[in-house]
Amino acid sequence: MSSNETKFEGWVALDKNAAEGQMVWQTYEPKPWEETDIDIKITHCGVCGTDVHQLRSGWGQTAYPVVVGHELVGIVVRAGKEAAKTGIQVGDRVGVGAQNDSCQCRKPPQIPTDHSDCSACSTGNEVYCPNMTLTYGAQYLTGGKSMGGYARYHRCPAAFAFLIPDELASEHAAPMMCAGLTVFSPLTYFGTFGKDQGPLDQRLEGVSVGVIGIGGVGHFALLFAKAMNAKRVVAFSRRAEKREDALALGADEYVATAEDQGWETKYASSLDLILCAVSSSNMPLTDYINLLKRDGTFCQLGLPDDGMFKVGAGPIASQRRKLTGSFMGSPHEIRAMLQLAADKGIKPWVEQRPMSEANRAIVDMELGKAKYRYVLVNDDV
Repeated sequence: MSSNETKFEGWVALDKNAAEGQMVWQTYEPKPWEETDIDIKITHCGVCGTDVHQLRSGWGQTAYPVVVGHELVGIVVRAGKEAAKTGIQVGDRVGVGAQNDSCQCRKPPQIPTDHSDCSACSTGNEVYCPNMTLTYGAQYLTGGKSMGGYARYHRCPAAFAFLIPDELASEHAAPMMCAGLTVFSPLTYFGTFGKDQGPLDQRLEGVSVGVIGIGGVGHFALLFAKAMNAKRVVAFSRRAEKREDALALGADEYVATAEDQGWETKYASSLDLILCAVSSSNMPLTDYINLLKRDGTFCQLGLPDDGMFKVGAGPIASQRRKLTGSFMGSPHEIRAMLQLAADKGIKPWVEQRPMSEANRAIVDMELGKAKYRYVLVNDDV
């Protein structure tokens, strides 16, 4: 397909009112074409909490106008001459996550710093590149603005698009590109203390895992922890209403923190790794830290826009516990995650909605109606 046949149009956020369901369907300009790029006809796009944060400028001023969406899957309809080096070609089904580019040890002319030895990109940690480009609302190193997946088409560097295994349905693969990856990366890294030890489906053998917040991200943590053979998986949520779901998703135990009396004592010093998907500064963080064994790790995933975390230093220092975080994942982790999901038959709980209902979907997600991820489907699929 030639570029003049590709009409870039989608749900454009013009201001913070877009978060109230006021995105506007219109045309927009994609990044300038480069021979390392591909154009993707989007079939599916997950609805992520990050989308709403960005729509309302929750993490700082958003660069409006912007098209959000960074859990997209579609078919490649155009590929540059250099894109073939990645193994991607026209007709392939690919996924794109929250990262669209990094310096890849290049030296962009407008950036004076020498990136020939970028410590992130040269070690397979592209997601931590100081000059990484997010999939929407950011500037590419070579110029142009990134626009996301609530749209008909997406243009991006082929190096940040990933072949979807045949065994994975597109509606299941789409939310893996951000929500799934956000938990897969820290499970593999912190679950084995930063070392690649053994096959993925045995990576968490002997490890007790806690998951705080059973939503779009947290439900993936239960699925992947179980698929990686965690010794024990404990789910934490405020109310008991998600108990049956959590157990069905792979949790061995469920704790309703607002209803189960004495959970802080019952589960004290019992977990090796805790992943927290809650995006609020009002959670009882010190109580959660106390659930870790000596040398245990608390990994924060959710990014609140309602204030700063408060935590007591004593519980951390007294048991040599670690308070850390994780940010999405790099290309090699995406490929490994997709293959594990295909091999183990991992199927997230999704609700498919027409792309035409994107405004309604983001409002419903904020109201907590999704079980557990909305996936937008383009109307002509």
